[in-house]
Amino acid sequence: MFDGTGYKGIDLLAGGLPCPPFSVAGKQLGDKDERNLFPAAIRLVDETRPKAVMIENVRGFLSAVFEDYRGFIRGELKKLGYEAHWRLFNASDYGVPQLRPRVLIVALRDDIKDNFEWPSPSPFDAPTVGETLVDLMSANGWKGAKAWAKRANDVAPTLVGGSKKHGGPDLGPTRARAAWATLGVNGKSIAEEAPERDFVGMPRLTVRMAARIQGFDDAWQFHGKKTAAYRQVGNAFPPPVARAVADKVRAAIETRTVYQALAV
Repeated sequence: MFDGTGYKGIDLLAGGLPCPPFSVAGKQLGDKDERNLFPAAIRLVDETRPKAVMIENVRGFLSAVFEDYRGFIRGELKKLGYEAHWRLFNASDYGVPQLRPRVLIVALRDDIKDNFEWPSPSPFDAPTVGETLVDLMSANGWKGAKAWAKRANDVAPTLVGGSKKHGGPDLGPTRARAAWATLGVNGKSIAEEAPERDFVGMPRLTVRMAARIQGFDDAWQFHGKKTAAYRQVGNAFPPPVARAVADKVRAAIETRTVYQALAV
């Protein structure tokens, strides 16, 4: 078991917790699911005593069935001196070419809690899948890349990272693959590289393409073979959304509260 006491006093404790206990795609067992790591996260908050906490999970966390458990989490953090809030974010509202609704939980130490405010969505539309990937689809000279990009004229459905239960990487269950098909993408598997010059049909995404859909820049490196690399991408939280919230957390941490002196 990881011991966080050596990191006591850090600015931020951040992470994404396993989603199956709360996902509507699963049984929604919540705290009764052995994969629920909220107790471990609360333990780490106690051990590290950060100025702020940022935790990501799926939209199902906000389901009515988990109202009591959300109250429990808020109460446990309150005992440790933190005030917790949560909000549902859509990645496409922050420039990511993907819907990806996700819940962010932010808890701030009592002495800085009043300095935090949530970020505002971008006033601009997110780029489409075609706009995002046309250069990568063209990397091997595919003649149909521009025509494909015109068809892929919307943001992507949520990328699914998969798990050990699945034999290889794909873009999700039947409904998700059907949504990808409307964008001209074959979601049954992940490709090693971009289509060749004379390719005909619906192209597959590469790991790098999937990373762009998640909002990663091209300098970000993923390790391991295709399946392992894709799971790193597909299970990630989009960096642009994380940065938008983290910038507000940093501002709260760095803001000094000034009290005006009153003449007596």
